Amino acid sequence: MQGVWPDGTRLRDAYSRQEAVVSQGKLTLTPSKNSGGLLLLEPATPPEPAPFDWDQANVYFLLTDRFANGDPGNDHSFGRQKDGQDEVATWHGGDFKGLTAKLDYIKALGINAIWITPMVEQVHGFIGGGEQGKFPFYGYHGYWALDFTKIDPNYGDEESLKKLVDEAHQRGMRIILDVVMNHAGYATLADLQDLGLTTLAQHTDKLPSRWSEWRPSSEQNWHDYNQFIDYQSPAWNKWWGPDWVRAGLPGYPQPGNDDVTGTVAGLPDFLTGSTKQVGLPPLLAAKQDTRAKGLPNASVSDYLIAWHTDWVRRFGIDGFRADTVKHLEPEVWLKLKQAGSAALKEWKANNPTKKLDDLPFYMVGEVWDQGVSKDFWYQNGFDALINFDYQREAALPQAQCLASAEPTYASYASRLNQDSDFNVLSYISSHDTKLFFGDYQDVALQRRVASSFLLLPGAVQIYYGDESGRGLAKDGGVFDQGVRSDMNWQELASGDKAELVKHWQRLGQFRARHPAIAAGSHRQLSDAPYSFLREKGADKVVVVFAGREQP
Repeated sequence: MQGVWPDGTRLRDAYSRQEAVVSQGKLTLTPSKNSGGLLLLEPATPPEPAPFDWDQANVYFLLTDRFANGDPGNDHSFGRQKDGQDEVATWHGGDFKGLTAKLDYIKALGINAIWITPMVEQVHGFIGGGEQGKFPFYGYHGYWALDFTKIDPNYGDEESLKKLVDEAHQRGMRIILDVVMNHAGYATLADLQDLGLTTLAQHTDKLPSRWSEWRPSSEQNWHDYNQFIDYQSPAWNKWWGPDWVRAGLPGYPQPGNDDVTGTVAGLPDFLTGSTKQVGLPPLLAAKQDTRAKGLPNASVSDYLIAWHTDWVRRFGIDGFRADTVKHLEPEVWLKLKQAGSAALKEWKANNPTKKLDDLPFYMVGEVWDQGVSKDFWYQNGFDALINFDYQREAALPQAQCLASAEPTYASYASRLNQDSDFNVLSYISSHDTKLFFGDYQDVALQRRVASSFLLLPGAVQIYYGDESGRGLAKDGGVFDQGVRSDMNWQELASGDKAELVKHWQRLGQFRARHPAIAAGSHRQLSDAPYSFLREKGADKVVVVFAGREQP
């Protein structure tokens, strides 16, 4: 401890709770057997908690539908059904009430922000899943919007959203809402029937009375629902309409070949770059329960921005995670950030007893394949971008040997923490890429990845189940469906998965207490044992890795 803390300083190992006093620049402590050889050294008398800053975000990311079911009564909204097979992409029942009941669990992981998948009303029915159409694929994930002004009833209602946000805030946790500005959802049989667009259907005499109940025969697959939709009908102008989206439909602008004008997975692509003044899209103009209202002199992007920021203004959403960022014009994101900032400021002014602080609105973006590099997106509304590099290049080798993380730690601390306008959100698992535990099925390795990952400079994102060893689900041949399994609550009562959670909790709480870990300077102190200092203002911690016991 030479030159770090003066002699006589009482330090504590945050993992084992052991204490010792610095003497002649040295300290003698033995790592807890469960720590994997780690000592997490902090002053025994903790300093006053530092105010929250988004540079120190510890984000818990979850798919609401797959996390916790608090109200089974809303599991089958719009006639949505189970498939009775592997339930690869059906709605599983997770909702706001279930999430609210788990907030203390999330808080215990040292989390200060929760990222939830898009909550707006999704397409009511299904499409075919995978190239072979092996399963019905619903919008359980939230990325196939139908009505941006309504909460999907599978997730709950406005009262349950309000309670979720308020309860999270009471625990010092912010809510980051995933938003989709690029595209809407597919047209499904259920939507055509529910929205009165029945002229877009054909061969309806072969459909059940409730079209959403169609099932393929033994000679068919789930893609065969398409035979009942007339994709050549001129009546598609009653759907989103050609002023609103690009789509391969009669009378619509056709998709282009670049990131901005092309379609993502064939989804209807909003004309966000258009300056044309538009009214409501026809399907919403005719929808009885929408909250959408016509806006004066408004373009497509103006409507999308107004709809998304209305949730901020009414409920106090703290930030957005922006989906498919590179598929929109940068200036649209900047306008969204400005409108979100104004909306949150208004909510805080109207709710002075509920606000956590006066921090501005936060935006983190998904620019596919982005690493730790600062580019023009940071001048167009984004406080941080998701960092794909860590999961892809560093997570496994650094879990195998913590000392190998030194170049990453030094680089991230130098690049991110010396620039107040630059941050990234790093992860080891996500809903679109991989599930770390799913790949390796190794509880000991999952403990070690916590040790290296939760000591990383910059903001971090834990994907639900990283901390609990959640395994893969059957994927029906579509790889990313496997990483969206139900949260493994049933495994956490006892045993190695319960102990795994405790390990993540201890490291997460240490990280949460000390802004220096995410946002401070980094200095290696020794090679053997590997040790380093993190420091930010008055906050100072030392981590020592003595090496794990050999089996």
